[in-house]
Amino acid sequence: MLNELFTPSVQHALDIVGIFVFAISGALLAVRKNFDVFGIAVLAEVTALGGGLFRDLVIGAVPPAAFTDLGYFTTPLLAAVLVFFLHPHVERIQVGVNVFDAAGLGLFCVTGTVKAYDYGLGLTSSAALGLATAVGGGVLRDVLANEVPSLLRWDRDLYAVPAIVGATMIVLCIRFDALNALTSGAAVIAAFVLRILALRFHWRAPRAYNRRSARADEG
Repeated sequence: MLNELFTPSVQHALDIVGIFVFAISGALLAVRKNFDVFGIAVLAEVTALGGGLFRDLVIGAVPPAAFTDLGYFTTPLLAAVLVFFLHPHVERIQVGVNVFDAAGLGLFCVTGTVKAYDYGLGLTSSAALGLATAVGGGVLRDVLANEVPSLLRWDRDLYAVPAIVGATMIVLCIRFDALNALTSGAAVIAAFVLRILALRFHWRAPRAYNRRSARADEG
């Protein structure tokens, strides 16, 4: 089904772009944490490939694509080298990085959901793995950097919700036999736009109702 939506060359190109941008975000966090060059490379690789690796292991697509396609493995290393030498300049184009990151989020939640369904998972499980594909690398990045994962923090703009929306749109299209290049593209765009709007207007998920904690909010 995935090959019916995108040609293999287009799919590969989109994957590489998404992997590169995710790797940039991982490498930048490593620089902020004062990691050495090895730590920068590890965080770049984990951020870029962690979600897809988890998905492939769950659905039994082994060996995972991260280990069978040299481009998938070397692209994060290139991003790490770029950030290692040019991180002040990369930091200055953070807005652009965020835009591409949002595009990668939209793409991966869609392709992850479709691939999971191709391997025989149900609609709900496929959507869950689509979400994991999109955000899993970021969770692993934050854990390795000794931070509370961003998607669990109330003071961060919506990240998981756009991926959930994109994955949900895909499983609904599958359910009603409406999945094609147009509808899958619409799901990618919906997740992308929602993430961009969340960044622009600082949309955040609500916290517990009638919260009465006397503790000061942690940053």
